[in-house]
Amino acid sequence: MARRRGALWAFLLAFIIAAPAVHAEGINLKSAKVEAVDEGWQVDAEFDIQFSPRLEEAVNRGVPLYFVLDFEMSRPRWYWFDEKPVRFSQTYKISYTPLLRQYRLSVGNVYQNFTTFEEITRVLSKLRGVAIADHNAIKKDSAYQASVRLRLDTAQLPKPFQLNAIASRDWSLSSDWHRWSLAP
Repeated sequence: MARRRGALWAFLLAFIIAAPAVHAEGINLKSAKVEAVDEGWQVDAEFDIQFSPRLEEAVNRGVPLYFVLDFEMSRPRWYWFDEKPVRFSQTYKISYTPLLRQYRLSVGNVYQNFTTFEEITRVLSKLRGVAIADHNAIKKDSAYQASVRLRLDTAQLPKPFQLNAIASRDWSLSSDWHRWSLAP
C-alpha cells in the first residue's frame, strides 16, 4: 500500500512539474484597435500564435499554410438586421524554401523572407496598419461593433492535408471572434 502511495505521489509531482512546460496550440488575441488614418480606416491586431509540432513540420517539408485575418464592423439597427458596412479578409501565406533555407511570408504579391520559423511567427502575430475601409464606409457619431479573428484556412491546403485537417485537431488553428464596441 505504501509503495502504491509513493508511486502515486511521484506521478503527481512529475505531472505538476511538467504542466507549466506544456502550452496549448492555438491563436489568442492579445489586443486589437481600429483607427482613422489619412487613407481611411485601419486595424492593428496582436495575436499569441502557438503552432503544433505537426504544423511546423509541415511547413518545413514544403507545405504552405494560409492564414486569414477576418474583420467585420456592424451597426445595430432596431428596425432590421444589423448593417455590416465593413467586411474584410486578408490572406497571409507562410512557406519554406528548402534550397534557400528561408521562410517566406506573402500577402498578395508582396513578400518578406525570414531565416527562422520563430521570426515569421513573430511577424504574423503582430499585424499593423491593415487597411480595412475608406473614410466613407463608416459614419461618424454612430455606434459600431467591431470583430476580428485570425485563422488557418484549411480549404487552401493541398487535398491530402485537407482530409487530415478534418480528422485531426492538429490542423485546426483559429482564434475566437473578438468583439468590441467602437464609436468613431
